[in-house]
Amino acid sequence: MSISDDLYREIILDHYRNPRFKGELPAPALKAEGANPLCGDQVSIYLVVNGDVIEDLRIQVQGCSISAASTSMMAEAVKGKRMPEVEKLIDEFKGMMLQKNGTSVPAEQLGDLETLQGVKKYPVRIKCALLPWNTLIEALKSIKGKKPAEKVIME
Repeated sequence: MSISDDLYREIILDHYRNPRFKGELPAPALKAEGANPLCGDQVSIYLVVNGDVIEDLRIQVQGCSISAASTSMMAEAVKGKRMPEVEKLIDEFKGMMLQKNGTSVPAEQLGDLETLQGVKKYPVRIKCALLPWNTLIEALKSIKGKKPAEKVIME
């Protein structure tokens, strides 16, 4: 195992053990939920959007370390960002996770999110890392469409 593998593992474990933005936000915050019934991961994302800025958010996660770390890292990466920036980040992250050979996005653009790239060695775990991101996509769609968020089910 290389030094960078150890560092990546530590970043993921830190987010798993100490999730950022953990909790709930009261109404009128939007709540979006996602689940992966195959492994039992469950994610709830609470958002307050002002104009096109994610002003505040909170997360709740029950599941594996990858799902929990990805949710925490996502929350940290999107809070305070404008919707177009968030949508671009979602595309970049999903592209990284679904490409076979690395990513075309420079590592400094993804920051700590790049550490989740190691999950690709275990294809069954990719859904764990993508669950919060797909849940966020549904939340953003509901904000744009002014309708309740649909629950995301990863199968």
